Amino acid sequence: MSRLDARFAALAAARKKALVTYLCAGDPSADETVELAITAANSGADVIELGVPFSDPSADGPAIARVAARSISRGGGLSATLRICAAIRARTAVPIVLFGYYNPIFVMGEERFCAVANEAGADGVLVVDLPIEESAALRTSAKANGLTVVPLLTPTSSDARVRAVEAAMRTCPAGFVYYVSVAGVTGNAAAPLELASQAAGALHERLKTPVVVGFGVDSPARARLAAAHCEGVVVGTAIVRAIEDARSAEAGRSAVRELVASLRSAVDEHAPSVQTAH
Repeated sequence: MSRLDARFAALAAARKKALVTYLCAGDPSADETVELAITAANSGADVIELGVPFSDPSADGPAIARVAARSISRGGGLSATLRICAAIRARTAVPIVLFGYYNPIFVMGEERFCAVANEAGADGVLVVDLPIEESAALRTSAKANGLTVVPLLTPTSSDARVRAVEAAMRTCPAGFVYYVSVAGVTGNAAAPLELASQAAGALHERLKTPVVVGFGVDSPARARLAAAHCEGVVVGTAIVRAIEDARSAEAGRSAVRELVASLRSAVDEHAPSVQTAH
């Protein structure tokens, strides 16, 4: 059983929701990203989404776009992210999903990327701008290297797209499905999280795979709302902003520690309603 499958199975057995936390690799520095990831894991994060900084982050709002640009200016990118991933893996067993865009993977080559990602201790990859219908080559390489490919679905996903995701998961494990709460970018405060949570819950029933809600989950209250009917939530922009606003490395770790702990408490309030994993 993969680390992702094991974590979601353990959560289901404990009737708890998943808390997935996003960090942009290389901001404020490579070494500090490692410390922040360990801090998040120790504070209650179930999965670390490690963002690969990219020059044209079309799915990301201003906060994540800013930190990606800062990371790139300091030498950040896919290779640096994989080194950071390896350093995190050396210190924790928390599942790690590499979150990014297709261009850097294409440049490196899908087979080499998956092999190196596996060596670095990654558990999965989520590629925002690679449609499921175009992902066969990546999924083949990922499966050969013990990685999952996490699909994304949105409020505008057609039934055909859901069927395509369902078929793709039969050829390559998914770990979980990421449900984007709103047609927009990360950090969208207007995201209808209650509706998104209900839609994610319905997808879980159909796909028999954990479904988590992301985009617009920027506080404990909104995390509680988003977690109500699904298997968990993803929080990114709020964490990125907390790090950005910190005046020192220690202040950044403290801010992440407090925020993740508060998010953990919020999603745990829905523990009794968690469904058994399939």
